[in-house]
Amino acid sequence: MSRFYIVCCSFIFVLAAEAMTSAQDSAQESKNVPSAPEQLFEPREYADADGTSLKYRLLKPVDYNPSEKYPLVVFLHGAGERGDDNLAQLKHGMRDFCDSDRRQKFPCYVLAPQCPEEEKWANVDWSDATVKLPTEISTSLKLTLAVVDSMLKDAAIDKNRVYITGLSMGGYGSWDALYRRPELFAAAIPICGGADPVIAEKIKHVPIWCFHGSDDKAVKVEFSRAMIEALKDSGGDPRYTEYPGVGHDSWTATYANGEVHAWLFAQRRSQQTAVTQP
Repeated sequence: MSRFYIVCCSFIFVLAAEAMTSAQDSAQESKNVPSAPEQLFEPREYADADGTSLKYRLLKPVDYNPSEKYPLVVFLHGAGERGDDNLAQLKHGMRDFCDSDRRQKFPCYVLAPQCPEEEKWANVDWSDATVKLPTEISTSLKLTLAVVDSMLKDAAIDKNRVYITGLSMGGYGSWDALYRRPELFAAAIPICGGADPVIAEKIKHVPIWCFHGSDDKAVKVEFSRAMIEALKDSGGDPRYTEYPGVGHDSWTATYANGEVHAWLFAQRRSQQTAVTQP
C-alpha cells in the first residue's frame, strides 16, 4: 500500500470527522433554547392615563397555542432589586421559572414588574415591631395590578389561575395585593414578608403557602407566624414552611422546589369566587 494512498485516506477521514462534528454542533445549537431570564423575559413598560409608568418583564408560555388559555404568575421582587434598569428584578427566582422542563410542564405567563427606587410594593414601616395595614395601595402595586387587568383583557390568560408570589419587600406586597384584590388570585406564595393580621378574614378563602427562615434578621419570622395563625383563626387553611436555621434568604430553596411549582399551578379559583371567563 503506497504512502500516498494512506495519506489520502487519513485526510478524507479527518474531513469526514470534522464535518460530522460540525453537524452535531449545529444540531445541538438548534436544540438549545436560551434559559437565562434576561433572554426569555421581554422588556416592556406600562403607563396609566396620568402618564405614570411602570417597567416590567414578561415571560410568555412556551409553545404558545392561541386556542388555549394559560396561568399568570405575578412576581414581586425584593428591596435590593428596585431601580429603572428593568433587569434587576429577574435576579432571584425567575431562573427557576425559565427552566426548560418546568416551562414544558407548566406553560404560563410570568409578570415581573420593577419597583422604582425609594418606592415599595406595600407602604409599611419596616422598622415597626408589628405590621400595620397601609391605608392606600402603593403606586407601584396599583400599576402592577393595572397591568394584570390589561393582560386579562388582551392576553390568553385563564382568569381562574392568576397567582402572586414575592420575596421580602415582595412578600409584603403579595399579602397587600391579596387584601386589595381578594377576588383576583387563585393562590399566593408570600416569602419572608409580613402583613397586618386584620386582613386574614378577607383573604381566608385564598390558598396560601407561606415561607420564612427561622433566623431571619431582616424581616421577623413572627410576621409570617402571626399571619398564619390569623388565617387559621378565621377559618382558612394556609400552608406554612419555616426553614430551621435559615436567615433572610428563604426564597432560593422555595423557588427551586418542584413541589412548590406543582402546588401553585394546581390551584384554581373556587366556584364561589371564580372570575368568569370571556
